[in-house]
Amino acid sequence: MILDRFRLDGKVAIVTGASSGLGVAFARALAEAGADLVLGARRTDRLADTVKLVHDAGRHAIAVASDDCNALVAAAQDEFGVVHVLVNNAGVGTIVPATREPPDHFRQEIDINLMGSYWMAQACGRVMPPGSSIVNIGSVLGLTTVGTPQAAYAASKAAIIGLSRELAVQWTGRKGIRVNTLAPGYFLTEMTEPGVGGYLDSLVEQRVPLGRLGELEECAAAVVFLASDASSYVTGSVLVVDGGLTAT
Repeated sequence: MILDRFRLDGKVAIVTGASSGLGVAFARALAEAGADLVLGARRTDRLADTVKLVHDAGRHAIAVASDDCNALVAAAQDEFGVVHVLVNNAGVGTIVPATREPPDHFRQEIDINLMGSYWMAQACGRVMPPGSSIVNIGSVLGLTTVGTPQAAYAASKAAIIGLSRELAVQWTGRKGIRVNTLAPGYFLTEMTEPGVGGYLDSLVEQRVPLGRLGELEECAAAVVFLASDASSYVTGSVLVVDGGLTAT
């Protein structure tokens, strides 16, 4: 059955940035597809709600502070013995004009979004069995511009696309680990909510053919696809989920 390829029964998935927004939606969707979860976030106090969502879906989850990538993977191995899926979702985004952005601010955003994804992928890539999947969360801002001054964020997300491609070439044939990028458009989350009623409404009207923000489950379904055997012949690719924004 084709739908069986989307199942993640018996799989263990790590989701970083799992305390809010898309990270919560990703964790819930993976659990509903059958995976057990290791949930990472800097705000560990907020992970309890995500753990409950996973338990409500009938799966097991643990919450771990994710500042230390190797410790997060070690916790997954201690609890479950294996890691099959990584969703590299942790990240930050700010709006700062390029002429006024301090060097430390730019470096911090690159460090969290790009370097954090790399070290997390590296830690998982060392222990994942063949057939595993890494989903690096990029952004449409790695592919296009939307008129907001976000040089650091755009640079980090464009770099994630290149990172995923390189890791796919290194690891898919040799280790059996697929690596892909998911590039979301605009979804209503803590990061985007301040723009609702202002520039986001204008952006949707002018640039999004579907004429609305995305629903969290629409992005989460794409993560399940990339994490599961439904995408077993997909690696080194970028899956854009943006309502058509990058087509305009």
